[in-house]
Amino acid sequence: MFRQLIGAAIFGAAALTIPHAAGAADYNWTFQTSETAGEPGFVNKQKWAESVKTLSGGRIEIEVLPIGAVVPHTDTLEAVGSGILQGHLTDPSYFAGKDPAFAMMGNLVGAWSDPFELLGFMKSGGGNELYSELVEPYGVHFIGAAATEPEAFVSAKPIRTVEDLKGIKLRAPEGMVYEIFAKAGASPVVLPGSEVFTALDKGVVDAADYTVFATNQAQGMNDIAHYPLYPGFHSLPLIDISMNKEIWDGLPDDLKAILNASVDQFTFNHIYSVRKLDAEAVKQAKQNEDIEIINWSPEERAKFRRIAQQEWQVWAKKNDMTQRYYDAVIKYLEGRNLL
Repeated sequence: MFRQLIGAAIFGAAALTIPHAAGAADYNWTFQTSETAGEPGFVNKQKWAESVKTLSGGRIEIEVLPIGAVVPHTDTLEAVGSGILQGHLTDPSYFAGKDPAFAMMGNLVGAWSDPFELLGFMKSGGGNELYSELVEPYGVHFIGAAATEPEAFVSAKPIRTVEDLKGIKLRAPEGMVYEIFAKAGASPVVLPGSEVFTALDKGVVDAADYTVFATNQAQGMNDIAHYPLYPGFHSLPLIDISMNKEIWDGLPDDLKAILNASVDQFTFNHIYSVRKLDAEAVKQAKQNEDIEIINWSPEERAKFRRIAQQEWQVWAKKNDMTQRYYDAVIKYLEGRNLL
């Protein structure tokens, strides 16, 4: 069904594409991402910008910049609203300090085991509407949501069950992720991503919530932490694709339709390109006899989700938006028999 929706959206956008005379574009924008240059996610976002140029017949040109290129990753929301940036492609969790709803919407830990579950909620469970309402006061228009594969888990010790998390020193970001792992019995440590490899190598931490399997493998994480958990059981971040609302409001309808369709196209391409990279990385890792890839059973995944749900309830009480988001997610998960 999701493939059909994407196909229809892309076909519709292609029909709207209008040949454009050679020369300068009508719109030149800068979007900042939350990845470093060269990461698979960054490369795919550059391809998205190229597709927008193609679909718009050259009328829109977007320069995609890596994390921190113009402003810190935590400041892109205000930068987009003020026009310093024209847009961003990022994880909403970075804005949790502005409103706890960003943490819940950015990465509801333990909720989703497949990106299409999350995207289904965003499109048909009220997620898009709630997120649009959240960002609009910042002068930002939410074009659409994307997602990636569930993040793998890096570990230097075998973690086969929830019980095995007890006492494990693990790197986790502040906020909901940190609290959930603490409730599961682990000893979370806040570290920037740039310090994860060294911390694992020196035994400062035993494990790390980091990123997808392919990136972990490429960076040598699995070579020093021999017990990766895959597929991931905990983290599946949302990708927010938004732009300055004033600019959006001034666009002709055909370009709005093209941008909307381009997000669906990007989502499909991004998920399956990362899925392919993960499969190749898993095959490579299995050639190393020292690496054991651990896949949690459905029962253990369910145990972790029940722990996570306790923290969801805590965060739901933080304000009206967090409660509304929590209620919408629970209704969607129950309706899909995913709880």
